[in-house]
Amino acid sequence: MRLRTLGVSGSAPRADSPASCYLVQVPAAVVAAGVAAGVVPGDVEVRDWNLVMDLGNGGLGHLLRHVEVHDLDAVALSHLHPDHCADLSGLYVHLKYHPVRGSSRTGVPTRLPVLGPAAVAERAGQMYGLEPGETMEGVYDFRPLVEGAPVTLGPLELTPFRVFHPVEAYGFRVTGPSTVHDGRRVTLAYTGDTDYCPGVVEAARDADLLLSEAAFAEGRDDGVEPGIHLTGKRAGRLASEAAVGSLLLTHLPAWNDPQVALAEARTEYDGPVAVAQPDGVLDL
Repeated sequence: MRLRTLGVSGSAPRADSPASCYLVQVPAAVVAAGVAAGVVPGDVEVRDWNLVMDLGNGGLGHLLRHVEVHDLDAVALSHLHPDHCADLSGLYVHLKYHPVRGSSRTGVPTRLPVLGPAAVAERAGQMYGLEPGETMEGVYDFRPLVEGAPVTLGPLELTPFRVFHPVEAYGFRVTGPSTVHDGRRVTLAYTGDTDYCPGVVEAARDADLLLSEAAFAEGRDDGVEPGIHLTGKRAGRLASEAAVGSLLLTHLPAWNDPQVALAEARTEYDGPVAVAQPDGVLDL
């Protein structure tokens, strides 16, 4: 399983990064090796698999650097704030109007699965400005997430966990074959946007990698009501309590100093910790 951290900015794009957008990939060779080792079901198609987690402002442009969007297998949205879903509009345009592969040219519906909170179809239509009676169905196949219910996507399995944010929001636990260790499945946990809560601890439990937001800072944001964001310190506490293999901090707004988040996390977690970079890549 390969993670590409395409957009790592929190709340809005930064000068150096789009808002939240992450690409999880399993190359065909890894699928084949996984089938041979018995860690991938034998009926899974041997090809490249591509899962997008969140598609915030500016994420689509960076996504296009790494994959043809008609080859995506699903988009999973942690919640429906714009910095996590705004580029659904641009993706819709690519899928529908591409002069060769667009559904309006081929006449074949794309039906890209879009997994998200209950209002995902309504929210996507509002952002695009659909007229009454219009729908994105046929291009998108909207599927509401159900807490704790795994979703199988070829060699990958995604399980959503409710987290602590002002709107319906989820963290994700994604398992799939390792691109580093033959014959092994690995786990990526993604917090989405959340404060510390039982759901995010369960999502992260024993994960090989925890991709954790750290939008707030200790001291500076102490007066903000609970239930919005983690600090670097709380992300470190989460990594420690969940006993993860390593911690990758993300969702840092333009006004945050990454070194502050890193230092905070290290006060609570003694494992490997780093700050996610735009267009970064990590093999698990």
